Amino acid sequence: MLSQDAARRADIAVCRRMIQGGSKSFFMASHLLPKRVREAAYAIYAFCRLSDDAVDVEGGQIEAVDRLRQRLDLIYAGAPSPNPVDRSLAAAAAEFALPRVLMDALLEGLEWDVTGCAYDTIEDLHAYCARVAGSVGGMIATLMGARSAGLAARACDLGVAMQLTNIARDVGDDARAGRLYLPRAWMVEAGIDPDVWLNAPEFGPQVGAVIQRVLRHADELYRRSDSGIAGLEPAFKPSIFAARHLYAEIGHQLERDGLDSISRRTTVSGARKVQLVAHAVVRSVSAAPVPGDLQAASLPQTRFLVDAVAQDHGWPMAAQNRRRKKREQSDLVWVIGLFETLEGRQRMQRSLR
Repeated sequence: MLSQDAARRADIAVCRRMIQGGSKSFFMASHLLPKRVREAAYAIYAFCRLSDDAVDVEGGQIEAVDRLRQRLDLIYAGAPSPNPVDRSLAAAAAEFALPRVLMDALLEGLEWDVTGCAYDTIEDLHAYCARVAGSVGGMIATLMGARSAGLAARACDLGVAMQLTNIARDVGDDARAGRLYLPRAWMVEAGIDPDVWLNAPEFGPQVGAVIQRVLRHADELYRRSDSGIAGLEPAFKPSIFAARHLYAEIGHQLERDGLDSISRRTTVSGARKVQLVAHAVVRSVSAAPVPGDLQAASLPQTRFLVDAVAQDHGWPMAAQNRRRKKREQSDLVWVIGLFETLEGRQRMQRSLR
């Protein structure tokens, strides 16, 4: 029988494999996180991935979402179902005082997918993105102890921006599955009947213009999130800057590809990802918050998430002590270690060419 510590490591290894196979950009960025936070992030991602898969495998049935809520009930009761993902998330939720509101919001977003919600305006789309991705931004902020209203708001901005990037990249795949996330009002303004287009999705300059608007909107949220990232403790800045730039680059590459996400799928090369991670490490050394951006109001649709993160949830004293000890470490030593790690990955990248 495995010891408790060995069993925990085995559970985290399962979560790690799920993110490694499901999101190469997030997996790459996660390497720059301190181990304890990285493992908790793996648990969160794995549950998100498991939730998506559970709904898809069961044919988009609302009962699948209900069963996920029941699993969350057990997780937050400290009696998770006997599988690695649930056990890992239960441990992370207890250690980091992860608000249940964030997890419930994620499942509500999945429920909207199942029930086929339509998004007429960008505000409607914000509400969806807040649930399926802004909630995750709030979760990661919680892991890092970034629980002020300003930092939580920018974390949710980053999550929404990433989801808007996903939406722009996946227009064709979503349409062929009968789903449309582009704001319908924007499509009408561009001269497109959304329902007619959805029946026979094709790329053209009009739909390209709508995709461009989504990407511009994402870019503004990425820009605003920069002050939140700059306000994090030094140990966390490189990873989150890396995730921000890796995701934003998907949108930039889509623009270089002519905005056609209907007949092709945009990808970012491994070499370019390494460059972006290097840029993130360098940027993390000198980045400073812009006060106006840091204190800007949250999106109305993410306010309930920000409130949940910013409330005092009894952050465990042991976690506070560990965070204090980490702050006392030399920032220079931390950055040197990151550069050494990055240099090793660059050598590996060259060997794979």
